[in-house]
Amino acid sequence: MASERQIYYTLGHKGYHILVLTSDLFGLICMIQMRLSPINCVTFPLPGEGPEQQLLKPNEWSYCDYFWADRKDPQGTTHVTGFEVLLQKQLKGKQLQKEMAEFIHERIKIEEEYAKNLSKLSLSPLAAQEEGTLGEAWTQLKKSLHDEAEVHLKFSNKLHTEVEKPLLTFRGDNFKKDLKKYDHHIADLRKQLASRFASVEKARKALADRQKDLEVKTQQLEIKLSNKTEEDIKKARRKSTQAGDDLMRCLDLYNQTQSKWFEEMVTTSMELEKLEVERVEWIQQHLRQYTTLRHETDMFNQSTVEPVDQLLQNMDPAKDRELWVKENKTGEVRPVDLDI
Repeated sequence: MASERQIYYTLGHKGYHILVLTSDLFGLICMIQMRLSPINCVTFPLPGEGPEQQLLKPNEWSYCDYFWADRKDPQGTTHVTGFEVLLQKQLKGKQLQKEMAEFIHERIKIEEEYAKNLSKLSLSPLAAQEEGTLGEAWTQLKKSLHDEAEVHLKFSNKLHTEVEKPLLTFRGDNFKKDLKKYDHHIADLRKQLASRFASVEKARKALADRQKDLEVKTQQLEIKLSNKTEEDIKKARRKSTQAGDDLMRCLDLYNQTQSKWFEEMVTTSMELEKLEVERVEWIQQHLRQYTTLRHETDMFNQSTVEPVDQLLQNMDPAKDRELWVKENKTGEVRPVDLDI
């Protein structure tokens, strides 16, 4: 009896194992065993298979470690890739940044209207005839409204130039175009990966068919149920071997494509992570500027009130009475009793 040989082909990243048993008597038998879990044409290790994976950036919660799998959209109808989730985060951040600018714009309008009304009120003639130290304090109080109006007007102008405008102009229209470039690039790689995966599946099926045909012919020859010659068996064996080679080639191309997709995903997700950090820091910087301007406004407003406080402390009812009497007295001689 002829001796048997065992030949093992390991394809790609240990994703497929082709076990080929050859013997002079029985020919070629091939068995393909999946040892990875393909999900949407991306292969992931089965639970408990292979060494435990380590995070690329441990303890940093980096984008490059947590967005490899796809997930269903809220309606549960289509799959959204992890990279699309990262892109949506960028677009949402851009929209929220715009809304923050709109919020600051509304605050500016309030400040401008407030300043306008304060300035108008400062010109009011109400109680303008008050005299003495009280009159001085009242006049200063009205003047302080005009000064306060100027402070709020300056505050609104600075809000526009130092907070609103930077929020609006940070990453202009080209930003969305850049995101589309990222999107198209990764999507193209993902399409290539799907195409390569389909080729692997097609080649795997072809190998299984060839192997089955070889097995049937070998059995028929063995039990003399067919006039198939040894040459027919050799021909079927060659076709089976060719199918195995085709599968190896398709699998190698798939793994090359997946490797490139992996590398681009890491690089691009890290770039998106960097952009998000820059966005948050930019907003933080300008919201801090908002609070700084607000504190300055309070300080300047306080300075407009200080003269009023001083005059109110210096108010002297006795002095007011003296001044008023001196200006308005009608006579110092008092009347006496009538005497006859």
